[in-house]
Amino acid sequence: MEKFFAPCPRGLEPVLAQELTALGGAEIYAVDGGVHFNGALTLGYRANLESRIASRVLWRVCQTRYRNEEDVYKAALALPWPRWFDVEQTLRVNLTATRSPLKSLDFTTLRIKDAVCDSFRAKFGKRPSVDTHAPDVRIHAYLDAEKLTLYLDFSGEPLFKRGWRNATGEAPLRENLAAGIVRLSGWDGVEALLDPMCGSGTIAIEAALIALDIAPGARRDFGFEKLKNFDRAAWEQMQAAALAREKPRTQLPIYGSDLYGDELRYARTNAEAAGLADVIQLKQANVLEMPAPAASGVMVTNPPYGVRLGNAEDLAVFYPKLGDALKQKFSGWRAYILSGDMALPKLIRLSASKRTVLFNGALECRLFEIKVVAGSARKPKPAV
Repeated sequence: MEKFFAPCPRGLEPVLAQELTALGGAEIYAVDGGVHFNGALTLGYRANLESRIASRVLWRVCQTRYRNEEDVYKAALALPWPRWFDVEQTLRVNLTATRSPLKSLDFTTLRIKDAVCDSFRAKFGKRPSVDTHAPDVRIHAYLDAEKLTLYLDFSGEPLFKRGWRNATGEAPLRENLAAGIVRLSGWDGVEALLDPMCGSGTIAIEAALIALDIAPGARRDFGFEKLKNFDRAAWEQMQAAALAREKPRTQLPIYGSDLYGDELRYARTNAEAAGLADVIQLKQANVLEMPAPAASGVMVTNPPYGVRLGNAEDLAVFYPKLGDALKQKFSGWRAYILSGDMALPKLIRLSASKRTVLFNGALECRLFEIKVVAGSARKPKPAV
């Protein structure tokens, strides 16, 4: 039974835990920023192939106590690195820490790299090279106040890099955050879904991948393929099964629109790259004027907000108009709006039935759930 850790956008840990449970993970427990899970080595392959939420999948190869940099060096030196990859392959070491007593993380990172290279030099008389940009093998180290944990990166490039994003506008959502928001909306893959401020199309594209049961990692390479213990036959069988279960790419009630033509061109370019040009319905439109594309459905969107785009004065005018448009044209819909502006429900004059804390990178946001009913949901003021 191997031990893994999958980091993810903060706030999506429960969604990722559910996903890993469905994939067959054992001893699953979530922590801030990710989920620990156990399983066969091939479960690490499957998590890379299937997870829409994880940012990476890391295979734990060591966990031990330490007090100083020399303890870290010795722990790394004791591991059988030549059993896992070749001396001709390039490597990179990444280190993060929480409450570590060590004074220099850069020096500690260097000591881990030295330990890995020294283990190769002792066996082969030469050492692997370091490549900080596109390494063959990535080693991740984590220090807390007492323990050192070392991982081999099973993913390589981050998992939110699905391979379809060819064009972006300002402040695009990462793909795994978009997929997580769609999951949190409870969208069933059949009812209408609309992103009326779609930008480069990330939410609509991730929704279509969910609806068509397209594994997000089915068409990309991974770090585990470069390790010596890689089971190619098991991986190719897993990959083929994922490709075989995909549903036909027919038009779905998934709609994306944007006020700006440049943004919509980005969305179309990305939809084509994902093979979804005929699945998603995209058009240029103003959210304040457009009619609902169906009698009921789910709106999922990441509108402009002060920290991200626009200025406060423009948004103070825009948000009340957005609330009016929702009440007038989207009665019967559920709206899920991601915003870094905690006062958004007050500004659009609609009450939120749920608020979920999410992080868009380092920016703390809320995903507001608003069940839209005709007219105002606010109580009238008493007559004076």
